Amino acid sequence: MAAGARLGVGIIGAGRVGPVIGAALAGAGHAITGITSGSDDERASAILPEVPVLDALEVVRRSELVVIAVPHDELPGLVRGIADAGGWQIGQLVLHTDPAFGTDVLRAAAEKGAIPLAVHPAIAFTGTSIDLRQLRAAFAAVTASAPVLPIAQALAVELGCEPVVIAEADRAAYAEAITTATTFSRSIIGQATGLLRGIGIDNPGGYLSALVSSTVEQALRDASDPLGPPTGL
Repeated sequence: MAAGARLGVGIIGAGRVGPVIGAALAGAGHAITGITSGSDDERASAILPEVPVLDALEVVRRSELVVIAVPHDELPGLVRGIADAGGWQIGQLVLHTDPAFGTDVLRAAAEKGAIPLAVHPAIAFTGTSIDLRQLRAAFAAVTASAPVLPIAQALAVELGCEPVVIAEADRAAYAEAITTATTFSRSIIGQATGLLRGIGIDNPGGYLSALVSSTVEQALRDASDPLGPPTGL
């Protein structure tokens, strides 16, 4: 992909992730060619107004870059189904956003001549314009073969993220880290707010907001310090 190249981008998946990725790429100057119907079409149309809603094969037919943002269990079958229907095109970029898969899951598209890329922005998507601000402060896990890795990195940058290369063999461990951080955080906060609600605090989430934010920030600073957290304090 030449520097400054503008692409026709199609989005498969209208949940919380796909429309936001589309909006970010549109903000970088790409043209959104279409989006499939999904779990929340009203929210998708709010963030991508006037983008046509099409079936998956038509999205693929119209697009130079296809972004696939569907649930984990649906991704392999979707890629294979489009391949079986003759949808993928030679030289077409195909990017998925699932943390657990590298590019092997896109093999059926690659066999038809498409270029597989895996880019996972490390944020908790809300499906709203708030995510566009979060992307600008986030990292993105990027996996691709060496000849096209710069394309995946450039697309991550256009989303607003700092790209970090993750090897194909390391995607499972990467996904486990992401799941651990998100699931554990929600579980602990749910438990703590439940206890506070039980003793009569009406807004336990608000009460804990500053405490949790500052604690997480401190833990992240400690984890990022090569010398480790300070001791004896």
